Amino acid sequence: MGEKVVAGTFGLSDRQRHRDKLRQCLTGLERLLEEKRFDRPKNLMGLEIELNLAGPDGMPRMMNGQVLERIASRDFQTELAMFNLEVNIAPHRLGGRVFDRLAEEIRTSLAYAHRKASEVDAGIVMIGILPTLGQDDLVSSNLSDVDRYTLLNDQIVAARGEDFALDIDGVERLVCRSASIAPEAACTSVQLHLQVTPGRFAAVWNAAQAVAAAQVAIGANSPFLFGRELWRESRPPLFQQSTDTRPPELQAQGVRPRTWFGERWVTSAYDLFEENLRFFPPLLPICDDEDPLGVLDAGGVPRLAELVLHNGTVYRWNRPVYGIADGVPHLRVENRVLPAGPTVTDVIANAAFYYGVVRALAEEQRPVWTRMSFEAAAANFDEACRHGIDARLEWPRRGRHGGTAQVDAVTLVRDELLPLAAAGLDAWGVEPADRDFYLGVIEDRCRLRVNGATWQADTFHRALEKGLSREAALAATTRRYGELMHLGEPVHTWPVGLPEPVPLG
Repeated sequence: MGEKVVAGTFGLSDRQRHRDKLRQCLTGLERLLEEKRFDRPKNLMGLEIELNLAGPDGMPRMMNGQVLERIASRDFQTELAMFNLEVNIAPHRLGGRVFDRLAEEIRTSLAYAHRKASEVDAGIVMIGILPTLGQDDLVSSNLSDVDRYTLLNDQIVAARGEDFALDIDGVERLVCRSASIAPEAACTSVQLHLQVTPGRFAAVWNAAQAVAAAQVAIGANSPFLFGRELWRESRPPLFQQSTDTRPPELQAQGVRPRTWFGERWVTSAYDLFEENLRFFPPLLPICDDEDPLGVLDAGGVPRLAELVLHNGTVYRWNRPVYGIADGVPHLRVENRVLPAGPTVTDVIANAAFYYGVVRALAEEQRPVWTRMSFEAAAANFDEACRHGIDARLEWPRRGRHGGTAQVDAVTLVRDELLPLAAAGLDAWGVEPADRDFYLGVIEDRCRLRVNGATWQADTFHRALEKGLSREAALAATTRRYGELMHLGEPVHTWPVGLPEPVPLG
């Protein structure tokens, strides 16, 4: 959430006052939009990567406080659990050799953090879900020592009123319960930000929703949880279930979960913020001293703190973001569908594909969201999470006949979306060398049908065939993943399996 909140208790009057402030903030946002107060286009993008700490044995290390103390950089900060970190990359202007520059910055940052973590027998692993995590690791006592996480956990648990039920049926099935939101911490992602004008927001958000399934299909990297092989990208079902404030009765009534894909294409950023207030009770009813409408009346720019905080507790896969930079308000689309990793090159390739294809889709004369139902986009997302690079997606047919058809995700990406992504990157002014290299990584994944999830699963099964126990196979797969991740060659080039031991003598 990025908010400095202090743990405390909330009374009835606090919640009513907070609801009133939220309505004032929403009115303030509406006025800002009507008065055209938002920043002009700057083609700015930003990046956040959530990371895991693991030891040389591949097991999680609960020591983000000690590691952060050694890193001593504001670019790195805590995440939900003690085995998590997050690195924030400063905004960049899309264009030129931006992706090569980003790759170099991230490599430098991660190498430095890895060296510092090694001082306490830990290391950085960039992966969607650390395969060696056990249920005993994901408990409330392992949440980071930060007030906002404690408070968020307490409020979600209180709203639900009972243990969280996890039930994910994939290659294998996982059924278990948790007394806290700690299992959410297993989900480590890459968040891609794109600053947009209010007039372009709806087209960009709709395009991002439409293409989310394709992003997940080619980028899946989270096949394991608690020793079970589940979905190729298990983060979305895990995140939804581990933050679900709805007891079974409310689920049966069709009440919306706080982690969701959405239910309709939008016409404005306002639609999403208004839905947040209409559908979701505030979890953190903390009130700021600001009078947002008074600030507006005086010609100022309101922080809309309550709206921003509430928005941070509604976990959309493409989230609207309101921010202020240099005294001027702006809007961003935050794309949250991708897992972290496997390598910096893979992360940047995923980003290049996203920024390119979203621009191209948002500018089409007959946009994809006018030719495909929102329900189809949501079903595609679920299919991609389940099956990864082997998913089949519903997509509008090309040509005058219209309608939609089922198509292999790799065929859709290779034949239709990659050319669009290339055109979109050209429109951003990205250099052809960057465009061709990073989109080439996506093309090679499609050609070989390889991504982080397939490599993890194949390597794990090879280890089992060699006679390793499940626990030993997961640990060995994690250690090998970490080695290859730090070597940095993209995942489609990784040899499957564990290296043969070197004979002695």
